[in-house]
Amino acid sequence: MISFEKSKAVDQMETVVQTVAENMMRPVTRHLDENEGEIPWDYISFMHTALKQMGAASLVPEPEGNGASEKGEKKEKRASQSYQLMAHSIEWLSWGDAGMYLCTPRGGLGSAAVEASGTPEQKKKFLARLNGDKPVLTAMAITEAQAGSDNSAIQCRAVLDEKTKEWVLNGEKIFITAGLKAFEDTDGFIVVWATLDPEAGRAGIRSFVVEAGTPGAIITKKEHKLGIRVSDTVTLTLEDCRVPYENMLGSPEIEKSTKGFKGAMQTFNVTRPLVAASGLGVARAALEELKSMLEERGVEIRYGLPRQKLTNIEREIIDMERMLRSSWLLTIKAVWMSDNKKPNAKEAAMSKLHAGDVVTKITQRAVEIMGPLGFSREFLLEKWFRDAKINDIYEGTGQINRLIAARQILGYSGKELR
Repeated sequence: MISFEKSKAVDQMETVVQTVAENMMRPVTRHLDENEGEIPWDYISFMHTALKQMGAASLVPEPEGNGASEKGEKKEKRASQSYQLMAHSIEWLSWGDAGMYLCTPRGGLGSAAVEASGTPEQKKKFLARLNGDKPVLTAMAITEAQAGSDNSAIQCRAVLDEKTKEWVLNGEKIFITAGLKAFEDTDGFIVVWATLDPEAGRAGIRSFVVEAGTPGAIITKKEHKLGIRVSDTVTLTLEDCRVPYENMLGSPEIEKSTKGFKGAMQTFNVTRPLVAASGLGVARAALEELKSMLEERGVEIRYGLPRQKLTNIEREIIDMERMLRSSWLLTIKAVWMSDNKKPNAKEAAMSKLHAGDVVTKITQRAVEIMGPLGFSREFLLEKWFRDAKINDIYEGTGQINRLIAARQILGYSGKELR
């Protein structure tokens, strides 16, 4: 039975990240927004040290998946809430600053991809380096100019050199979150999606770990963005980039069942609820600030009264609170399913698309209600409005996640419902 109760580990982690969000992130959020590209090294270094000291209580799942071991039940019990722990932590860090949260070391989409699709040996090799002395970030490269939401259209090519037993990658990947930071340290890496055979469609797609410093892997562009401006978004060009044979996640056999593609897609079932948690952290920040600004101006929300006796503003605030809470419960259900190794493609897609809608609506309405004050850079409402929209775009747009959820509910394939 699903439980929404927080464990002691979750409570302890929340205390730490709340302190960080309030005292280390929120005071510099405006400065970093207006100085795009400035790296928050104080935050990165502090979080690396803090998470390393906490051991299993980090923003990265246990290398063995659910954390079960032969040494006893205690570790298995603690790790059974690892994704719930991450969701609560990410919500608070995004309340502090969503862009800074994306700079958090010891994690990233690359780590999630290795966790979802890697062999035990690959997990040990690549995830263990996150516990080193220096902060490490990872990233994942999927999107191409002609392959946005349709990942099956990927053209980045991977060819096996039979003589050297290396994979040779050629192509270009765009809109890579934290790609620059992932390549700034020799221990960082980017997981690149490429095709072994373009004619095979999804069946030919595999994931490859491209480590920082690999010849032929070059960051060629850095985007200037509407929101989450402290987080870098880059283009990666691969020119005869050679990676070791064992750096491919999964089997090199091209199967008609598209098993390799489905294995790679498991990453999103884990990370989409975490993206939802991030969006809801931004939504909560905006809603709390809106209520505070209204209260300073003599507007209080009279809870408990019949709806017809409330003012329009009061009804709107209560509706926003309802949206926020319902979206959070949906998110917690999805991460609970991840923790308990239950199939959650539908719930992951639903939590992500719902949170994307909620954070967009709440931040937009907060700006509208406060009028010129909401539009002014003197306050953070306009920044949260800009930060919000990405949650409806990356890791699958709202439209794509609606399709995924609909296919799961109705039992249709991708070809039957597009």
